[in-house]
Amino acid sequence: MAGDIILVAAVSLLSACQQAYFAKMVGKSRIKHKITPPAVTGHAEFERTFRAQQNCIEFYPVFLVDLWTAGWLFNQELAAVFGLLYIYGRHKYFWGYVESARGRLKGFSTCVTALVSLLVMASTGTICGLLDKYLDFNIANKINDLVH
Repeated sequence: MAGDIILVAAVSLLSACQQAYFAKMVGKSRIKHKITPPAVTGHAEFERTFRAQQNCIEFYPVFLVDLWTAGWLFNQELAAVFGLLYIYGRHKYFWGYVESARGRLKGFSTCVTALVSLLVMASTGTICGLLDKYLDFNIANKINDLVH
């Protein structure tokens, strides 16, 4: 059973490593700019680094729920591809934001595209599963019957 969802697990693990890396970068920025916890203000570069990491954390639960639901109920390979796109977008977002607030926009756009795609897949898989389980209405079979 675990092999059925291994790609999504691999993408999840990679994303967790990315989150840890972003946290490490906040720590390095604290040291560089001599900002001791719990302070979250100070040098502008530190504030952008901190905010970038916080934004990544804020979106992380949404990403994981969408990724796993899409992978489990819709298509594992597509979910993994869009999961990797999200990770790439977060990378661009984080480093763009560290450089300038405006620099985050391209990465953010990539993240939104990946999240919306995962949400559509997750919603479609969930709705199809609910219809099949509780109303005995299998959309895939109905479409197959229409085509043939």
